[in-house]
Order: sequence, then structure tokens, then C-alpha cells
Amino acid sequence: MAITAEELETLLRASFPNGQVTITDLAGDGNHYAAEIIDESFRGLNRVQQQRAVYAALKGKMDGSHGELHALALTTKAPD
Repeated sequence: MAITAEELETLLRASFPNGQVTITDLAGDGNHYAAEIIDESFRGLNRVQQQRAVYAALKGKMDGSHGELHALALTTKAPD
């Protein structure tokens, strides 16, 4: 079962409550999304560390072939 953009945004906002979270459904199929997350918690972290924080926030929704989310293009950064 696919995840909705709203469910994805809810998961991410739970972990980044003060951040800017923007979700785009890339294919209209509920499986291929882009997420832009701008959050102070990313300051001083490299890109891999930032992406790991996002994947942790997804609570297993991308795990393996049975995950609800197939693809997520990530843009992460600290605020300017």
C-alpha cells in the first residue's frame, strides 16, 4: 500500500517540528516523492548524516521491497 503525501509530511513534521517541510508527489502514484526539509538540526551535519536523520523519521516506511514508500528524492539543509 502506498503512503500519501499527507502521511509522509506528518512523519517528517513529527521529527522536524520547527522545520520547513515541502513534499512533492513526483509521479502521482504515491510511491515517488521529493521532500525538501530545512531545519536547524541539520546545521553542522554532512549530507549523509542529514539523510540518515530523515530516514529515521520515516520509521521504516522505506524498508525493503515491502515498504510503503518506494523512492524519495531528498533536499536537506540548515536555514540560511
